[in-house]
Amino acid sequence: MGTYADLVFVGGKVVTVDAEFSVAEALAVTGAVISAVGSREEIAPFVGPGTRVVDLKGATLLPGINDSHLHGCAFGMAAPPLSLDLSHPAVSSLAEVAGAVRDAVGWAPAGQWITGHGWDAGFLGECVADPSRQPSRADLDAVSPDHPVVLYSFSGHATWVNSKALALMDIDRDTVAPPGGAIVTDADGEPTGLLHEGAQALVQNALPPLSGPERTEAIRSTLATLAALGVTSYTEPGLGPGGDGIMRGALGTETLDVYRALLAEGELTARVGVLLLPTGMAGTAEEFARTLDGLAGVTVGDDPRRLTVHGVKIFADGIVPNKTAWMHEPYTGGGCGSLCVGGDIDEERVDEIRAMVRHAHAAGHQLGVHATGDRAIDTVADAFAEAAAEHPRDDPRHYVIHGDFLTAHSMKVLAAHDFGVNMNPTIKWTVADMEEDFVGADRAAYAWPYRDAIDAGVRVASGSDAPVTHPDWRQGVATMVLRESKAAGRVSGPEQRIALAEAIRTYTVTAAWQDFADDWKGSLEPGKVADLCVVDGDLLGADPHAIPDMPVVLTVMDGRIVHDTLLD
Repeated sequence: MGTYADLVFVGGKVVTVDAEFSVAEALAVTGAVISAVGSREEIAPFVGPGTRVVDLKGATLLPGINDSHLHGCAFGMAAPPLSLDLSHPAVSSLAEVAGAVRDAVGWAPAGQWITGHGWDAGFLGECVADPSRQPSRADLDAVSPDHPVVLYSFSGHATWVNSKALALMDIDRDTVAPPGGAIVTDADGEPTGLLHEGAQALVQNALPPLSGPERTEAIRSTLATLAALGVTSYTEPGLGPGGDGIMRGALGTETLDVYRALLAEGELTARVGVLLLPTGMAGTAEEFARTLDGLAGVTVGDDPRRLTVHGVKIFADGIVPNKTAWMHEPYTGGGCGSLCVGGDIDEERVDEIRAMVRHAHAAGHQLGVHATGDRAIDTVADAFAEAAAEHPRDDPRHYVIHGDFLTAHSMKVLAAHDFGVNMNPTIKWTVADMEEDFVGADRAAYAWPYRDAIDAGVRVASGSDAPVTHPDWRQGVATMVLRESKAAGRVSGPEQRIALAEAIRTYTVTAAWQDFADDWKGSLEPGKVADLCVVDGDLLGADPHAIPDMPVVLTVMDGRIVHDTLLD
């Protein structure tokens, strides 16, 4: 033959994730493109003098993983050395959190802010023993009376601060929370140190913003972690003016500048798709439209397959653990949450969401809308359908972000218009036990209804929402197949289990569909880009419980090896 391959893989299972989910024996890569897939004999003619032949030694070759909802800069800055690791199992009690802060105070210059990420009341011993016991400024004041402390929850929807930080933010019993936010107070009306949703902007206004070098270090850290996990694409869901006040601006406009620079320097070892964030967690339709129109000229570089803007993000509601997701039925203890956009009553807030969706759709953007409560999801799905009817467009690929309590009505609407939902199996794994305290056993078990959504014909992609959870697709796949929880290991909603092949599709070809890229990535077929992930062992034949521990031994992005322990 005339052209030899640069790379040839043999000796394992090649899981193509094509329409038939066919499994081949060998695969050839020429340049940045998959040139052939088939039997070992069919691929043999592609081997020439300069071809590197990789013996998989029984490993499984998959398309590169596409984590379709991952905050790249925020994930990098949430890890040491930029931040204290307060996730489980690094800490398991309020006392251990206080100990970590005490240690940081010991080396921090006078007055420097102490930051940490990842705390989860569902894994803090004192809070587990007494659900009414929540993190408090008093827990931090004893170890850090002079350094301001800000600790972000695993979800990104709550922040815990000490008294010094409250003083610097000028927050006291008379402070009014921003729209869509809450300053938690005690029985005497004094702030406890917990800020929810939009009130977290008060923290960001007091913190020094991330510097350019800090953002660059954070994203480089993320890229290294993702390469080791086999992740070759991710969606950075929300960069822009609405993110300037979130996590020290990690979701802000300047982060997009860092991505541009890394692309120009050839350092992007994963493909990045961006959703622009015109407004934050409490925006109005007027502000959204004005800001979005001002972003019309945003450009990202000269290689849209490496870095591109896919669309626009909107926050519709909050999250269940904060009781800020908008639900049809009340939470345990009362309240249904609400939409987090501008407006004094539900009807006004629904109109605001509809106006935002209508404006962005008419302007030609893809929409990804954060909606976790069933009533919020219904509102968003209906808004998608109404906008599509008013302004017909070819294939806008709008989707609901999270979709925790996706309803039968929403599934019907999304499927009818070929819209999607981006679910989060690793969050399901993390919160399955604790959600019963908020919504009861039945609703908690139903959360993230993969089986129903796929059966209804909805396009379902999966993402980690890192730094909310670690971007480990292997745990996500195991959770979709098993529906077992992290804390207790018990099954939560067995009727929503899906098959291994379906789970893999959510991280590959369906995620590529969300990116408008399923014609050139997401499966191992000739002509598609050579984005590859190799897992040691037989993934298809493995006990699902073993999948999270199966090592990723090789990652290839665009024909370039970016992680390699198989060949060492």
